[in-house]
Amino acid sequence: MKNILVTGGTGFIGSHLVEYLIKKNFSVTAFDRYNSNNSWGWLENSKFKKDVKVILGDIRDYDSVNKALKGNDSVFHLAALIGIPYSYVSPLAYIKTNVEGTYNVLEASKNNNINNIIITSTSETYGSAQFVPISEKHPLVAQSPYAASKIGADQLALSYHKSFNQNIKIVRPFNTFGPRQSARAVIPTIISQLLNPKKYVKLGNIRPTRDYVFVEDLCEAFLKISKSKSLIGQVTNVGCNSEVSIKDIFLLLQKELKTKKTLKIISSRKRISGSEVERLVCDNKKLLKKTNWKPKTKFKQGLKITIDWMKKNKKIFKELEYNI
Repeated sequence: MKNILVTGGTGFIGSHLVEYLIKKNFSVTAFDRYNSNNSWGWLENSKFKKDVKVILGDIRDYDSVNKALKGNDSVFHLAALIGIPYSYVSPLAYIKTNVEGTYNVLEASKNNNINNIIITSTSETYGSAQFVPISEKHPLVAQSPYAASKIGADQLALSYHKSFNQNIKIVRPFNTFGPRQSARAVIPTIISQLLNPKKYVKLGNIRPTRDYVFVEDLCEAFLKISKSKSLIGQVTNVGCNSEVSIKDIFLLLQKELKTKKTLKIISSRKRISGSEVERLVCDNKKLLKKTNWKPKTKFKQGLKITIDWMKKNKKIFKELEYNI
């Protein structure tokens, strides 16, 4: 594994992964969506900008994916539509991006003899926990069009492994957080509202619990999974075997920022009835057994790092806007 293509490489997780791989001395190409401004997203101001090759195209277009893959021996596929609320607005966009986009990566990899393919899944494919912690054997239950599209993409990837003997591994992260995350995610939206002068914070359902993994720890897990021969053709969870509720995150962040604001529950921020995933707790035994990965960043430490980054980048976040 020398030359790696990272799809979605200028986004939140993708940009961190690109930089992490460069620091590990890999030759990295970032593939992301074409735009007329030739913007490299989070890589635009990266200190590794001169060390990465960026190709702008469209994950939904086989030709651009196929061309981007040439000259590489590995692909880390992260490109996806990930916002759950928007999947209610445009389910077809998620099918085209997440399912067809994954097909393009798989087919182009097969045709270019790519021998190491990492597909990014999501813990949302499990739906609300039927047992905890959630192992890779947990049933897949799509409670949103987003989750359904990711289940479809995962199953397609596994079928390519079984049908064409491709070296495919599926990484299934639980909730990732850290610098550069969009304000559509709960931690950045709480921080951004606590940092503004208003006396209240708007949230939706505050009961659900999640298992959070810091973005740098996830990058390390990606690399270790990619190197593991025993994980070929398998799904591997990445999480910390812990859980925290949205309400408790709000209270933790208030304490960390030394502020106190009124919490307003806004119905428009709640998921559609039946679609809310109430509990996600990761069983990470498989990852710990098959690799020497261990999370290095404690949750509170990760929150502090995220807060510091957001304080320095206040202008990026639209004040009090709810990003779906």
